[in-house]
Amino acid sequence: MRAMQRGRVSSDDADRVAYARDLWPRQQIRTRAGEAAIAPPAVVVWPERTEEVASVVRFAYERGLPIVPFGAGSGVCGGILPTPDAIVLDLKRLRRLRYVDEAMLRARVEAGILGQHLEDELDARGYTLGHFPSSIYCSTLGGWIAGRSAGQCSGRYGKIEDMVLGLDFVDGTGRIHRIHRDGEDAALLPLVIGSEGILGVVTEAELRIAPAARERIFAGFVFPDVSSGLDAIRRIYQSGLRPAVARLYDPFDSFMKRRGSVKSKVRPDRPKPTSPAKALGMKALVAALEHAQALNRLVDLAPDRVLGGATLVLVWECDRELGEVEREEAKRIALDLAAKDLGEEPARHWLAHRHSVSYRQSPIFRAGAFSDTMEVSARWSRLEALYDAVRKALGKHVFVMAHFSHAYPDGGSIYFTFAGAAKDDAEAMEIYDRAWADALAAAVDAGGSLSHHHGVGRSKAPFMRAEQGEAVGWVADLKRTLDPKSLFNRGTLIPEEVLRG
Repeated sequence: MRAMQRGRVSSDDADRVAYARDLWPRQQIRTRAGEAAIAPPAVVVWPERTEEVASVVRFAYERGLPIVPFGAGSGVCGGILPTPDAIVLDLKRLRRLRYVDEAMLRARVEAGILGQHLEDELDARGYTLGHFPSSIYCSTLGGWIAGRSAGQCSGRYGKIEDMVLGLDFVDGTGRIHRIHRDGEDAALLPLVIGSEGILGVVTEAELRIAPAARERIFAGFVFPDVSSGLDAIRRIYQSGLRPAVARLYDPFDSFMKRRGSVKSKVRPDRPKPTSPAKALGMKALVAALEHAQALNRLVDLAPDRVLGGATLVLVWECDRELGEVEREEAKRIALDLAAKDLGEEPARHWLAHRHSVSYRQSPIFRAGAFSDTMEVSARWSRLEALYDAVRKALGKHVFVMAHFSHAYPDGGSIYFTFAGAAKDDAEAMEIYDRAWADALAAAVDAGGSLSHHHGVGRSKAPFMRAEQGEAVGWVADLKRTLDPKSLFNRGTLIPEEVLRG
């Protein structure tokens, strides 16, 4: 720690509170109730090199001090929750694009770089990582690697684990490891990716990149129901077509998207709603959310055709001629399943607003309600049953909408958005916890995953053994090897009782 320069270590109360949590909605309810930080860390450190990270870890190892790696704090699963004696390692000063190898289509990048900054630097050279999570403005490469992130164009480029060729990380004793797919420690790579900071601190990565797409091809269809829409996506990917984006909105989510699209087209001669009007609208929404189960029943009673069906948007990032050929084949598949061709507009509208969703939580929380998202995945044979099971489980407690995204030849993911309200924050917390517990149990029972790309954190850790079985114990054994004093991010990913055992 003495090697750290003045100004890159802080025990200031404002810094400690700022680094005491991520954006886990459960913690936002507590913050609204007046508890801004359960247990602020002892100190925040901003290293600039891998060797400085190793120095801090050795300092902590000698004294038995907990360590919490920190990217940008945009996680929503409770991956950041330090204790009062903890050191928070903020990696955002490790933000350099070290090199681009144009012949091999590779880049070496430090883990603290913000996603949009990385994409901008690659784009200036004519390349892309192809990783576009909705949080790209407020998340880091290291956070993506820690949580096994997926970008919106995963249909073409894959998830982050498909892009990482090698990485550097510091283990719990302060030792620096450099692992690569072609090296003798290659078996460690898929274990560190997705380890959520419990095995070590990722400081650099070598990444597979691609030439930046200069053209996009768009398509949109509406299907009679979710089943036919899912069948279309499955046929598209299993036939060898590779749209970068394939998103299917269930009938109610489709209905809300259409209303939002209309509302966004404000006429210049028509004044925007006043602040009091907006406030009254939000109050009405919160009041309705207190009766979420009844709202869900109303939606279920409305036939899919009345809501307008399930909407599919497709986007290709490739040569125009190839994209147009693929679009025509996708159109043939869709029309064979009774879809209606909507043209390009729905997909173009999605692209124009694709990063907006990450910034919509605050008004809901300020109004006294809460919202969250849950993303699960499964093989095609189980995906629709998973949708029904999780939607039913959540619907007992909160209002639910959903869309399907991140499709692959063997399956896909479902992204649930839900919101609820209660008479006070204590009751809101109880509703929130019951909704999550029931939904996670339903996902496991339906043969699905607990997460596709947000990670596990503390939110889903109690259910990891139910999904992964003995594999959870094997990861705990690896943690004991790489982090013998269990300093790194305790409580995240692996249930505490597994580590104690």
